[in-house]
Amino acid sequence: MTPRTLVMGVVNVTPDSFSDGGQWFEQDVAIAHGRHLLAQGADILDIGGESTRPGAERVSLAEELQRVVPVVEALAASGSVISVDTMRAEVAEAALEAGAEIINDVSGGLADPRMVPLVAAGGFRYVVSHWRGHADVMAERAGYGEVVGEVVAELRGRLEALVAAGADPARLIVDPGLGFAKNGADNWRLLAGLDALTALGHPVLIGASRKRFLGQLLEAAGAESLPVFRDRATAAVTALVAAHGVWGVRVHEVAGSVDAVRVAQALRSAQNEAISDGREGTP
Repeated sequence: MTPRTLVMGVVNVTPDSFSDGGQWFEQDVAIAHGRHLLAQGADILDIGGESTRPGAERVSLAEELQRVVPVVEALAASGSVISVDTMRAEVAEAALEAGAEIINDVSGGLADPRMVPLVAAGGFRYVVSHWRGHADVMAERAGYGEVVGEVVAELRGRLEALVAAGADPARLIVDPGLGFAKNGADNWRLLAGLDALTALGHPVLIGASRKRFLGQLLEAAGAESLPVFRDRATAAVTALVAAHGVWGVRVHEVAGSVDAVRVAQALRSAQNEAISDGREGTP
C-alpha cells in the first residue's frame, strides 16, 4: 500500500498565536492539548514557543527555552514523535536532548548561523522551509515573478548549502512556507505546483492550516473566516495534498485532517489498483 501522509498536530506554547490566541500557553494545558491531538490520531506533535505570525516580535532565547523544553520532555516521555518549531540552534539542541526527533525551522537555517552546523552534525530530521525574513519584514518581501520557480530555486539553494555542510540528504524535508512572504494567490499557485516541489527529491510538508489565504477564500464566499472557522477548509487542503502523496501536513485541528488523509489514501489505493490491473481510465 502507498505510504500515507502523516498528520503533524500543532501545539503552540505562545500567548500570541494567530490561530488560537494563546489558548495552550500554560505548560500543563499545552501538554494536555498535545495528548488530546495524539488521541485524535496525530502522528507527530509540533511544539513551538515563538509566534511567527506576520508582525510578531521575537521572544528571548530564555523565554523560548522555558516555554518549549518542559512540554517536549513531558510529551516525548510518553513515546510521542516530537517536532520542535524553532529558528534557534540552542533551542533545537535543548529540544533534541529533551526527546525531540524533528526540528522544524521556518527560516530554513537562515535565521541562526549555528543551525546549519547543528543539522550537519546531528542524526535528526530537519524541515527546510522557504523563508525571506522575520515576521516584521516578510510581508514586504512577498514579490515574485513566478512564485513556484523562485520558491523551488531558493529551497534548492538551502538544500545544497545544508548538504555541502555535511547534512544527510535523507533526513531533509522541504516546506514551501505557505504564508511566509507570500500573498494569497502565491499560496494557491504553490499548492497547484506540488509537482515542482516533489521534484526536489525530498519529502514535502505542507502547512496551510488556518492561514490567512483560507480565511480570504471563506470571506469572499460570505462564510465565517476567523482562524478557528478555517478547519474544514484546512481538511480539504489536506485531502488534496495527501492525494498528491505529500509526506506530511501540519494542522491545528487533527481529527478532520486524519479523516481527509484516510479518504486520500483510499483514493490513491484504488487508483494504483486500477493502474496495476490495466484499467486506468476505464469507464
